[in-house]
Amino acid sequence: MIRTRRARTVAAATAVLISLTAAGCSKSAGGSDSSNAAGSGAGSSAAPVALAGSVTFNQTNLAKLDAALKSALAGKDLSKVDIAMVVNVAADYWKAGQVGFLKGCSDLGVPKSKCTYFAPANGKLTEQNSELETLRSQGVTGYSISAIDPTSAAGTIHSDVQKGISVLAIDSPLPGTDAASLYLGTPNYTAGFQAGTAMKQVLGGKGKVAILVGSLTASNATQRIAGFEAALKGTKITVAQKVNDNLQASTATSDAETILANNPDVNGLYGVYSYDGPALAQAVTSAGKSSSVHIVSDDSDAQTLKFIQSGVISGTVVQMPYQQGYTGAYLLAAEKVLGKAKTMALVKPYLEKDGSTLSSGVGLVTKSDLSAYQSLESQLGIG
Repeated sequence: MIRTRRARTVAAATAVLISLTAAGCSKSAGGSDSSNAAGSGAGSSAAPVALAGSVTFNQTNLAKLDAALKSALAGKDLSKVDIAMVVNVAADYWKAGQVGFLKGCSDLGVPKSKCTYFAPANGKLTEQNSELETLRSQGVTGYSISAIDPTSAAGTIHSDVQKGISVLAIDSPLPGTDAASLYLGTPNYTAGFQAGTAMKQVLGGKGKVAILVGSLTASNATQRIAGFEAALKGTKITVAQKVNDNLQASTATSDAETILANNPDVNGLYGVYSYDGPALAQAVTSAGKSSSVHIVSDDSDAQTLKFIQSGVISGTVVQMPYQQGYTGAYLLAAEKVLGKAKTMALVKPYLEKDGSTLSSGVGLVTKSDLSAYQSLESQLGIG
């Protein structure tokens, strides 16, 4: 019964996607499409064009994996499963992840009391570490994590894995740690490339841009920025600045205001973290430059979508935090009950070419397809 409802959700979401026109956009799921996008329009100095979006995520493959995991768990004792989803900041972006995580637990029959969701209010490492310590003391069997500081997390993850606790990287990979073998989230280089391609289009291949981000060291940030810059190669667009706002929206707004005041030739802003889009939109609006400075952002914060609707933000590269929560719950339960080897054997057919990335998909939302994206969110139960 549960699998039937899940299949119907995917089918309905797929029907929404069929109606979209994605002409001019690269296919967004999977790293192999980046090279194709790189060859289209490189070096172009054409006039700015209206963006056409694409919200073809990876729901179909993930639904198949979820079904395979659920089938393998059928009849097994899940009473000892005690899992958590630990993210990096209390942003609107993660609300969809929370909905997905709790829905995954519900569909598996794991009680809510054994499914903990935690988002640090201020995005502080001390908050995240404190929650992990609490989870350990309560007997958590596994947790997914968007690590605030991947380097400092390595020792903690190693210790937890040695104790038999499963650790799943979400949102940002954890290379060099005991959680490096599986990453559930966006192929971040591809996402950055998508953002760079969008910026190239709205600027007509020439201009000066600034990048604002919550961390200049986190893997998801560095990979996205690398993809963004790669998409701009061969154009007359230069990156003037890269600024770290330390996971603070107010800092991002202030930084953007300073950039615009001191660099009148900057005509593009790229906001990498979920709160950056609205923060940059506020700065551009306050400066009276909403018609001359183009913003490309990441993620689908509610305020970001409002600025998409008003035209202040040209486009936002979106991922599926809902799936990071939903499939994450399945993976953590499976690793506890089936073991890591059997779980990974089920996951392997759905991995990207790097052998470790389980993509939750990449899309681009623009004003032209905003309603279709919101319909998709509604199908998944995201308010």
